[in-house]
Amino acid sequence: MLSLLLLLLLLPPRGCAEPPGLPQLPGLTPLQSPDLLYADGLRAYAAGAWERAVALLREALRSRAEVGRARRDCGARCAAEPGTELPPVPPNDPGSDFSPGPWERLLLRAALRRAECVSQCAARRLGPRGAAGHRTVRALQDAFRRREPYNYLQRAYYQLKKLDLAVAAAHTFYVANPKHLQIREDMVKYHRMSGVRRQSFRDLENPLHWVAYDEGVELLKKQEVAAALPLLEEALRESLAQMENCRAECEGPEEQLTEDEEKEEEGDAQPESQNGLYEAIAGHWIKVLQCRQRCPGAVATRPGQSSPISDFLPSQLWQLQEAHAQVGNLSQAVENALSILLFYPDDEAVKGALNKYQKLLGEQSPDLSAREDIRHFVLQSLGEKKLLYYAMVHLGTSFKDPDSWTPDDVIPEELRKKLREDPEKRPWDSKLPEPESLAKWRDIQFLEGVTLTQDAGQLNGSERAVLDGLLTPAECEILLQLAKDAAKMGDGYRSRRSPHTPHELFEGLTVLRAAQLARAGAVDRHGAKLLLEVSERARNLTQAYFSPQWPLHLSFTHLVCRSAIDGEQEQRMDLSHPVHADNCLLDPYSGECWKEPPAYTYRDYSGLLYLNDDFQGGDLFFTEPDALTVTAQVRPQCGRLVAFSSGGENPHGVWAVTKGRRCTLALWHTWASEHMEQDRAEAEMLLLESDKSEEGEIPSGDSSPEPPSILGKRPQQARLEVRRQHPARSREEL
Repeated sequence: MLSLLLLLLLLPPRGCAEPPGLPQLPGLTPLQSPDLLYADGLRAYAAGAWERAVALLREALRSRAEVGRARRDCGARCAAEPGTELPPVPPNDPGSDFSPGPWERLLLRAALRRAECVSQCAARRLGPRGAAGHRTVRALQDAFRRREPYNYLQRAYYQLKKLDLAVAAAHTFYVANPKHLQIREDMVKYHRMSGVRRQSFRDLENPLHWVAYDEGVELLKKQEVAAALPLLEEALRESLAQMENCRAECEGPEEQLTEDEEKEEEGDAQPESQNGLYEAIAGHWIKVLQCRQRCPGAVATRPGQSSPISDFLPSQLWQLQEAHAQVGNLSQAVENALSILLFYPDDEAVKGALNKYQKLLGEQSPDLSAREDIRHFVLQSLGEKKLLYYAMVHLGTSFKDPDSWTPDDVIPEELRKKLREDPEKRPWDSKLPEPESLAKWRDIQFLEGVTLTQDAGQLNGSERAVLDGLLTPAECEILLQLAKDAAKMGDGYRSRRSPHTPHELFEGLTVLRAAQLARAGAVDRHGAKLLLEVSERARNLTQAYFSPQWPLHLSFTHLVCRSAIDGEQEQRMDLSHPVHADNCLLDPYSGECWKEPPAYTYRDYSGLLYLNDDFQGGDLFFTEPDALTVTAQVRPQCGRLVAFSSGGENPHGVWAVTKGRRCTLALWHTWASEHMEQDRAEAEMLLLESDKSEEGEIPSGDSSPEPPSILGKRPQQARLEVRRQHPARSREEL
């Protein structure tokens, strides 16, 4: 317990400069609470008082930033005040004459003096009530984190005809909320406006470390290493500074845990009202340490994303050591390589690079060591991890270590086995199965008249294939007629006629709707049955080629058509479908693909079965993760299947359809049987009942009792139950 108490007054970090944003307004005296300013701003917005709304919302943003700066600055200054230093660590030798009483008094005196200093400093900066007078409720904290004030600002600026500021505010909100439907539509409108400059689309809250990092990486791609180095160094410095700011925020009065985390921890400890003095102190400090351990992940997470870039600091150090070596700064290259080894001491690639640099330096090499800032970060983090693991063993608390580089010796022996045990693996969690050899696969598929036109090598990628001969011209005509008769405008996209581009009409048809229309006599039943048959044919081929060891299940089948709108094709610059991946959120700036909702993360393989080629444009293309560099292009034709894995290794898009109508059967496959297409079984049952009805074999009623389980219910009932358990989601078509 004493070890935990020792950390109570760790040195808070120094503050850093505020990130660039809107021009500052004259501050109010004294500084008003950000939540009150925000509430007043929303009232002014609702009343249409645009200028007052802008002033209040901007002041709310400034006030929140100033509260954070005041807390960081006061913490750093008061840590250096005389009388606030921590007492020496008491010895652990049972034979010593150490008495805990005097040490506890020294600790309490230091805590009281530091608290007094911080309170007085905050009162001078923020007003008589200090930081306590500027606390915000969780809902307001979340609103500021989501940058919601900028959404109101962009609309208010638009009403005031300040287009440049409106676009900047809109872009700032969009960066943090890329899935927000309304802001996406607003951004499209701004892009089309003639008076909008490209420079207006800027992020007013972009953290400094991301600005420097992105610019440095871009220069590296252009082989401008000397120009990239200062930016990469700045990115690392700002990343560490941002982590220190985050750590300081963990000591603030705001609630640090999310609601889910609070619920998770409810069973870990007794309610605070039942805790004694030391239990309460330890419990509060454990929360502070848990918050601090999340800071590196928070800094490594781009605005608008929920997952961090893996090993963000080591990856920056790797870029730095390579860049320094390329320009001849071998000493700095050694320092950065040694810094990486603080995280991963057994990394062979780093060791090899380090040996090479040291040989080049020779005996004239100075006594080099790892960077001091990285050494401080690692030692500080490991010290906190040890305390959190200690609390897990002795106090029954929980801690999910966010870092993969934590050495085993930091984890207590009694926890290692439990924490290192591999979770139960499902087939789709394991390594992707290798496809059968090309010769063996051809022997199987040539019997069905299917040919492999291009493999992954010819398509300049991995897990890609083009297969021809899956449909006859007559079958293509039947499915085209089915699409003409039954495809619904905007199907899967809330009936929006042009979900991807305003220059095309989008129509879609699911297998269930086709079966329902066939049973009602609205479309030819043969077409609906063929839709089911050919999608199963494509699934079999995809499984045979990519996943012979594990069964693939169809998770969604969609017959879609894209039609060029006459008169809207001149000087067209957009795509029929923007570049994306099918089971993750593609970030072209970092090259990462985030496997998280709303992406359909359970998708494992995708397929496009084309029905026609009598249109202009509309070719499928694959790109590098930057979404710009095209690696392969495929021209649609009747019976051609393009199959590929659904992850970030296969970003793809569709060139604009500039004339005619392009129809495709889009298919997604999964290893997870729980994500099988529920509508498919019902569609098959409807078509079977329709066939029997014509033959007079359907009984007048079913007198047998219904089983109580979902699996025992008829398809319609099972489907309704599944929908209750899994709410419907909008479907993203390739």
